[in-house]
Amino acid sequence: MAEAKIVSARITLVSRAPFGPLSEVFATLEDGREVRLFDYYPDEISFSSSEFVGLTEEQGRYLKYQKDVAFLRS
Repeated sequence: MAEAKIVSARITLVSRAPFGPLSEVFATLEDGREVRLFDYYPDEISFSSSEFVGLTEEQGRYLKYQKDVAFLRS
């Protein structure tokens, strides 16, 4: 069976507190489940909800990896 695709995503708001929680990405899959994909430092990389639509969970997590690598190389 094919892995469920992401139909929508939500990104939590950025905390302005110095040691506040990180931004998080949550995805809703075709089967109705909501999963947490990852958290991230919004001062280093950014995401939009539409970037995740049509991806699998694994692909959504890999997107963070790709952006982390690009940030570190810049």
